[in-house]
Amino acid sequence: MRVISGKSKGTTLKAVPGMKTRPTSDKVKEALFHRIGPYFNGGSGLDLYAGTGSLGIEAMSRGFSSFVFVDKSPQAVKVIKANVKAANLLDSCEIYRNDAKRALAALEKRKKSFDLIFMDPPYDQQELAKMLQAIYDKELLTSSGKIICEHRSSVKLPDAISLITKQTEDLYGDTGVSIYALDK
Repeated sequence: MRVISGKSKGTTLKAVPGMKTRPTSDKVKEALFHRIGPYFNGGSGLDLYAGTGSLGIEAMSRGFSSFVFVDKSPQAVKVIKANVKAANLLDSCEIYRNDAKRALAALEKRKKSFDLIFMDPPYDQQELAKMLQAIYDKELLTSSGKIICEHRSSVKLPDAISLITKQTEDLYGDTGVSIYALDK
């Protein structure tokens, strides 16, 4: 697992020990960033269920200014810190050990909003539709922002939740990636 492109290109990223974390493959990551970027001129992002932090790190390497990483696993948080440090991005990050729902509530209290939100929860514990609704209700997505949901390819996410609509859905083997944005 590595950073594919940008200022941190080639940085090797550590994996979370054990079998509970399923990092996004380089193939899926590369296809995803070609669809949404591939490069950015600033912006703030949120990597919810961050795992190794590879998606947020890739976005920062490609030009995002700042990222908030959230994972409830202490092991994952330790790995995220090591990976962010290895990519030389520590000064532009916030890393929290927290449950996703509580993290969204805390971010709402801080009046945060994001240009890019990644959600890649464990396949067997996905509540992506509920989390999309919470992001909408808490106004955590900027008007031009995108939400990237990674899920099992057999899962069909709704086409719309409130004013958040699915822009695309791509399948890569057993992995599905759905991209959402606010209706304009």
